[in-house]
Amino acid sequence: MTISRRDAMTAALAGSALALGSGRAVASEAAPAQTVDWKRGLDNQRIADLGEGRFLNPLISGDRPDPAILKDGADYYMTFSTFESYPGITIWHSRDLINWQPRGAALTRNIGSVWAVSLEKHKGRYFLYIPIKAEPNSIFVIHANSIDGPWSDPIDLKLHNHIDPCHAVGEDGSRWLFLSGGDRIRLSDDGLSTVGAVEHVYDPWRYPDTWDVEGFAPEGPKIHRHGDWFYMLTAVGGTAGPPTGHMVIAARSRSIHGPWEQHPNNPLVHTESAEERWWSRGHASLVEAPDKSWWALYHGYENGLWTLGRQTLLDPVEWTADGWFRMTGGDLSQPIAKPRGGQALPHGMALSDDFRDLKLGAKWNFFRPAPDEASRARVEKGALILKGRGTAPVDSSPLLLIAGDPAYEFQCDIEIAPGGTAGLLLFYDDKLYCGLGFDETRFVTHQYGIERGRPANPHGRRMTMKVTNRHHVVSYHLSGDGGKTWSRFDRGMEVSGYHHNVRGGFLMLRPGLYAAGPGEARFRDFRFRAL
Repeated sequence: MTISRRDAMTAALAGSALALGSGRAVASEAAPAQTVDWKRGLDNQRIADLGEGRFLNPLISGDRPDPAILKDGADYYMTFSTFESYPGITIWHSRDLINWQPRGAALTRNIGSVWAVSLEKHKGRYFLYIPIKAEPNSIFVIHANSIDGPWSDPIDLKLHNHIDPCHAVGEDGSRWLFLSGGDRIRLSDDGLSTVGAVEHVYDPWRYPDTWDVEGFAPEGPKIHRHGDWFYMLTAVGGTAGPPTGHMVIAARSRSIHGPWEQHPNNPLVHTESAEERWWSRGHASLVEAPDKSWWALYHGYENGLWTLGRQTLLDPVEWTADGWFRMTGGDLSQPIAKPRGGQALPHGMALSDDFRDLKLGAKWNFFRPAPDEASRARVEKGALILKGRGTAPVDSSPLLLIAGDPAYEFQCDIEIAPGGTAGLLLFYDDKLYCGLGFDETRFVTHQYGIERGRPANPHGRRMTMKVTNRHHVVSYHLSGDGGKTWSRFDRGMEVSGYHHNVRGGFLMLRPGLYAAGPGEARFRDFRFRAL
């Protein structure tokens, strides 16, 4: 039996989530044993830029799904679906396409679950078109004269039962929103209302019915004008489900009004085997780098790591003589030469927090907050003070962050008010989470989204708590002397099933903290470290 070089490489990667979490990745098809160390950044987090002219996907680790990118002169801005997290729609900034910094959140008021947005600039003004999963579903628009805001109040376009808008400007100057399913609707000249009715303009290419997919689900259209053509990229096959389901297809037209011609080599991106490093790859956009090379951004799940959510990937693009394009990165398991030019900004942000200020939107987000949620939190003398809400994580609207490493630990000094409860979590949503909390006399263990055990608490109303998530095996340690000495809590957990294919919702398992019951909890010296 003959085994291809690609099969040999992917088989070496696919053994288990433990292998992928070890901090090393295969660097060469010809020599699978050769490895490259992950480049490490703040808090030892893995970063894409290897520092020697190449990068290794993911471009931004952790849950960054449905990337929407805008090239604005020498600057690049990108944002993602933020679902139930608020402040939401965090804007990231880059000058070289490889290194990215979070700036701030564009959406502060909870209007529903935020799905795949469109980020655009038209005649000097920035626009975000925001599909919302609510009752009923709709699409909103906000706008600003600066990428950093202030952003307007959301305007409901009353486009019910449509998702994944993409703003496009035709050759005649007309403005449109293209929608999932091959539909579109015209926008007013100011982009703040619609004109006429939704119309069907494109029937997407369909894969063979023998392929393992989640469903046809044509979604996430992205329109790009290049030369004499408009190009439409669409995702089909379902967002999650089988690792081989999600894919990228393309079509083109000389006019924004069609007709649309299918790419002869569809699908352009498709995970062919569960042995590949990146699963369910789709929802692509095209962008031009500082050196005039072209690239595609899309998302994918890391092999064996559904819990990290859909991570952002960068794939080199080659334009062909017949006016089409193709992605050239393969399954993206190897380092790739970076685009040249631009400015490399410091990448990412520290997840550790001394709470000198409150980085809501850039670092921390509430899960499904009430209208007054931001007022629950403040910082004071190096402490995060969080007013209790509800009785447990299920109804406490916990404060969460995104961690993109397969293994990490985080710890925090926690002080509760009389009668209050607080603790640390690994939180998927209000029906699926785990963690450890305490009141004055007892601990409370959280597992499978329910409260299970209440052993005695010898530390009273203040202690330091540490959570370790090592490739889905979770342990807890406690200290009564500020972290000088630790004791292991007698309850371990395994969380590899805390993900979308089990629970739905398109989310990730996020570290965080919560406060419930009366009074306020004080959190000090939050420390995060990837392992």
